[in-house]
Amino acid sequence: MKLYISFSFLSFFFCLNAFSQNIYDVGKIPESLKQDAVAIVRNEEQVYDYKTIGTGSIKYKIAITILSKAGDDVAEFAEVYDRFSSIYNIKASIYDASGKKIKDYKSTDFKDQSLISDYTMFQDDRIKLLKFTNNNYPYTIEYSYVQDYNGILSLPSWRSLKGYNISTEKSTYSFQRNNNLNIRLLTSKELNTDSTTANNKTTYTWTASNVPAFVKEPLSVGLDQISAWVRIAPNQFEFDSSKGDLSSWKNLGSWISKLNENGDVLPPVTKTMVQNLIKDAKTDKEKMQILYSHLQQNTRYVSVQLGIGGFKPILAEKVAQVNYGDCKALSNYMKALLKEAGIKSNLIVIGSGIPELNRSFSSMGQANHMILAVPFAKDTTFLECTSQNYPMGYIGYDNSNRNVLMVTENGGQLVRTPKYRSADNYQVRKANIQLLDDGLATIIIKSNYGSAQYEDNLSNLLAEPAEVRKRALQHLDFADAELQQIRFEQADKTLPIINAEITYKTKQLLSKGADKFFLTVNNINRKESVPEKITNRKTDFAISFDYSDEDEIVYTLPKGFSIEFLPKDVKLSSEFGEYSASFSMTENTITYKRTQVMSSKVFPAAKYNEYVDFYKKIYQTDKLKAVLTKI
Repeated sequence: MKLYISFSFLSFFFCLNAFSQNIYDVGKIPESLKQDAVAIVRNEEQVYDYKTIGTGSIKYKIAITILSKAGDDVAEFAEVYDRFSSIYNIKASIYDASGKKIKDYKSTDFKDQSLISDYTMFQDDRIKLLKFTNNNYPYTIEYSYVQDYNGILSLPSWRSLKGYNISTEKSTYSFQRNNNLNIRLLTSKELNTDSTTANNKTTYTWTASNVPAFVKEPLSVGLDQISAWVRIAPNQFEFDSSKGDLSSWKNLGSWISKLNENGDVLPPVTKTMVQNLIKDAKTDKEKMQILYSHLQQNTRYVSVQLGIGGFKPILAEKVAQVNYGDCKALSNYMKALLKEAGIKSNLIVIGSGIPELNRSFSSMGQANHMILAVPFAKDTTFLECTSQNYPMGYIGYDNSNRNVLMVTENGGQLVRTPKYRSADNYQVRKANIQLLDDGLATIIIKSNYGSAQYEDNLSNLLAEPAEVRKRALQHLDFADAELQQIRFEQADKTLPIINAEITYKTKQLLSKGADKFFLTVNNINRKESVPEKITNRKTDFAISFDYSDEDEIVYTLPKGFSIEFLPKDVKLSSEFGEYSASFSMTENTITYKRTQVMSSKVFPAAKYNEYVDFYKKIYQTDKLKAVLTKI
């Protein structure tokens, strides 16, 4: 994310001249800004002039000192534009450690290329790109540009920190608007907003100075917790000949609904196809399953980012002809198929894998995806229309348990997607291990994965057999492992469940000391390390998703072996989760059972070391050994 700075427009040009003459001597940087840093923002200035609901401009300049090779990724100019914006007056320079200028870059040094990716078929975004290179560290880069906008959906945000391990010496963002333009501000706690009004214009300014670098903490829920930030949203907007109101989620939903007006009309041949497909279905859910399967089998995902097409779905009629579309187009096409079947549905605007929509602050930029919701009398089914593999109703854990915008005829309505509980996100494993006299062990493991853990294993279901074997060998704990069989299958395509079976042999299961043999009882699902404790942790934390693991291992011992020692049962309970391990035996078998149920709720930073303590107890229990003797 870009850091933004600002001064008033008048002072900007005076400061710009002084800024450009500054000597970026690394020796002048406070030591506190070098600690944990790979790069330091020496000075960053952004001034945004919001002129009308559809026009604005940015004047931007930044200088960044790169301290080591680890900071080279920051040493680039990369600015995106399209047919609704233009970038000009680009300047760039590089300086050595003493602040002496090494080089001024020419316009021909900048690449100007399309942003089309492998999965994007239509896109008018372009990027101006310059990668700064220098073999001697530290060095400083400096660049500036002006960008004009003719079509505005969102306004620039600002953060005092550019990223992890990057400190900030000074950063300022100045936002100026004509007083007839209404905006809303959302800022981090304790961030001071300076504002002045003159000549029918209001200018807001935010500044940060001497902000030390921050190292990403394990399981952190985000940099925004320790960085100052501001977000700005217009109330009204104009883009690509379309006007809308962003003052509420309801109004934004109305705009999207209007964009899609009459966009769900199917050609006659497709209507006939729908009726033939569902003619024997007895319920609406059966019809939905048939049509969702048809969508998955007959369409593919491509991205479309052309002007308003980045927000307006391709017509369902067009998708029916070409059999491809982006998330909006495929969701809208599925909506049209259901409509033909007499089933009502609603488009859903969602932030997939990013923070959920802020209920009290409507704006563009909080969403990056579209799915579909099908409300029934007793429940609502959400459909991920870009996946050719997900079962109907499974939308992925990046889309679960979050505020989303449902688009209705009466405007937008915030609803919540389903939460996948630990009982849904399960892993159940049963292993049989046969130990032979010569120390060889034959291990057969059967596993079932549900929902989020199904999703984590989906790549193994879809990969080529050779690739699956390669991955398995990389993850087996024994260097001498001889893989005999591995398979993944989804027996019922309507459920997010994967079954797997693996068989392998090893001679490294038992370790010997004197006349005794030692067996680490948990050999299929154990913690191999413990996270370090953190003094004065700054950010809250959470694991990725609720989950439940159940493991059972039955060891069959060879004749002549007896069990001298078996660990005692263990039960652990905390606010983070529950854990148990049990050990039992007969004459020639050991049965081990393990359960772990974890919560993904957000915990305060002060609780992290308690979490580490809980994790350590699991780690220690997972390492418990049985002692065998040979008669």
